[in-house]
Amino acid sequence: MKRNRPYQIPPNVTDIILESVSDGVFTVDHDWRITSFNRAAEKITGIPRDEAIGKHCWEVFRSNICETDCALRRTMKQGKAFVDSSAYIVNTDKRRIPVVVCTSLLRDEKGTVLGGVETFRDMSLLEELRKELEGRFQVADIVSRSPSMHRIFRILPQVAESDSTVLIQGETGTGKELLAHAIHELSHRKGKPFVAINCGALPDTLLESELFGYKAGAFTNATKDKPGHFAVAEGGTILLDEIGDLSAEFQVRLLRVLQEKTFQPLGATRPVKANVRVIAATNKDLADLVKRGKYRQDLFYRINVICLDLPPLRERKEDIPLLVEHFISRLKRLRGRHVTGISQEALSVLMSHDYPGNIRELRNIIEHAFVLCSEGQIEVSCLPRGLGSPISRPSANRTIDAAVQSVEARVIIDALERNSYNRLATAKDLGMHKSTLYRKIKRLGIERGIASKFKGYRASTGNRER
Repeated sequence: MKRNRPYQIPPNVTDIILESVSDGVFTVDHDWRITSFNRAAEKITGIPRDEAIGKHCWEVFRSNICETDCALRRTMKQGKAFVDSSAYIVNTDKRRIPVVVCTSLLRDEKGTVLGGVETFRDMSLLEELRKELEGRFQVADIVSRSPSMHRIFRILPQVAESDSTVLIQGETGTGKELLAHAIHELSHRKGKPFVAINCGALPDTLLESELFGYKAGAFTNATKDKPGHFAVAEGGTILLDEIGDLSAEFQVRLLRVLQEKTFQPLGATRPVKANVRVIAATNKDLADLVKRGKYRQDLFYRINVICLDLPPLRERKEDIPLLVEHFISRLKRLRGRHVTGISQEALSVLMSHDYPGNIRELRNIIEHAFVLCSEGQIEVSCLPRGLGSPISRPSANRTIDAAVQSVEARVIIDALERNSYNRLATAKDLGMHKSTLYRKIKRLGIERGIASKFKGYRASTGNRER
């Protein structure tokens, strides 16, 4: 009868494991010279092990964090590990590879620090998938998953391709200038200047000289010619922001420019041709101002060839998680902070806020959080005071998707109420097929809560939805 012999662990088992993992692993000594370099590290960097060992780590990796914010250097200095630091390296083909880095001290069996160890994972595939997903929700620098915004996204290429005047309406902070810039970047004028001016911030005399320029001697201290914004934007696009604040007198002057495609600098004797696309923006309801006789009807029709209405953030709260992630990613690049995201409780607070300042206010809130939070997740304590309480205290396993679903359910219920619980009209209002709406109602668990209201509506009308 055979006796079971105890399993003998091969003496080189650690080397076998390191050679088998898909993550790159390397170690350095106290002089920052590479002392080991596994097979995955060779594959990701394109550098053979024999060439890497003995070199300084920054000579091999050429990473964006090598000089300014090296995770391994922080580990060696502070004596603690760092997990999931984002960076990129440059391989032998001079291609930038996004990686996630983890670092810790390298100790022997007695606990003596021999150097440092770093593992890094190639995130190229994940980055490509992320960009593909972002492409579905992003146009230029505008991100949204809202149906109302996607209706704008769908027509934006045609709007940009035309040379028609565009009127963008929306509350302060909704991103009117971003949308105007997106139109310019998608148009055939993108290689030419994009110029923006706030018409409501200047008196008429100064606004006229800023828009149309002046000739030397036109007034006191005008010692030389000065081109105006229309001249600077030649061949490109000019954004006339806050156009609803123009005085009645200046409305007449602007109307002539838009009709005749010419402008006359102050002190000039001849008009100048203007090859400029005009985009106007306002936070006021111009149609209402026209009805009340406070805005010229002919100017309104001249600028209102194509009208784009930007919804306020309180009407598209499903965008908040996406915008938060967008702002965090941008500020991480600008500030070099190691903020990994936002906690569910902090996100719940943001979802419950009404945002009178719209997207600009949300961006400022995240920037405020970056001042107080240098690493890890943004917590409630990092947010400005007075934002309100969370909608509900989330459980530990609640995800951003769950928060999005909560807002999605609220949006659907609001749309049902607007449309007297007519699901066909609601689906049309939300820009989706009726069957898609049915599936969402069932998936989000709101079917039971509104069933009685459906019955009440049908009883009162005596009709079934077609």
